[in-house]
Amino acid sequence: MNYEIIPPPTRLSPFIRFYWILESNEPYLHRGLADGCAEMIFHYDGIFDELGDNNLREKSFSSGLHGPTRKVRRFIIDRGFGIFGVYIYPFAIQRLFSLPTIAVSNEMPDLKTLLGTTGDRLEEQIMMASNNYERANILSTFFEHQLTKTRQVPANISVAVHQMLNSKGIVDIPALAEYCCLSLRQFERKFKEYSGFSPKLYSRIIRFQTAAAQYGNYGKSLTEIAYQCGYYDQSHFINDFKEFSGFNPSTYFSGEAEGTAWRDSEMS
Repeated sequence: MNYEIIPPPTRLSPFIRFYWILESNEPYLHRGLADGCAEMIFHYDGIFDELGDNNLREKSFSSGLHGPTRKVRRFIIDRGFGIFGVYIYPFAIQRLFSLPTIAVSNEMPDLKTLLGTTGDRLEEQIMMASNNYERANILSTFFEHQLTKTRQVPANISVAVHQMLNSKGIVDIPALAEYCCLSLRQFERKFKEYSGFSPKLYSRIIRFQTAAAQYGNYGKSLTEIAYQCGYYDQSHFINDFKEFSGFNPSTYFSGEAEGTAWRDSEMS
């Protein structure tokens, strides 16, 4: 399995965290965990099925958007595959697709639903591209055009989301509201509109992501990981981890958990 990252152009870095590629010659079962950012996905070689209740398979989209999510989702493919993805700051959904982030939180609209005929054309360009750097250039051109058509996101809210991410979810929410010159109620409403979740839930998701990113760090115990990620007792850590990944932390960090092959590839 091969996992790569391509940085976006400087002009797009306030909105796009990075482009990524995941490719394999083997079948794969992937588990999508809770995530505070969104991902635009293009399956340019093979299409996954989503596994629902009782492992029933339902065809997923060939291209579309994974909104910020608190849900665990499972996907499977019985052959080799290639995926090109864009990891997007949640508040950028408004700028890039002209809709509030809350409209796509926990959702997976396909590209045509999201962009109409423009989505069809963009998908065709991505599928026909000769390599992943060409795909990154196509998408950068598309995003730069989108930014010329849409209104600005309130600067204080984008700052608040960045602060939440940079602090790894360990923030004083009333203090952050005051820093943004908003009442707590105003801040909670605006933050949810542009991040997809309330500040409290978003901070929990980001703390979980920070903990999950310690996968492969065998020099730290689970207690150390929990404490460094702002969990002050093991039960809180275990409960959040189960809710946002479907795994007990000990299972996830064992290296034997379902859908972690991409992380193994990231470390190699």
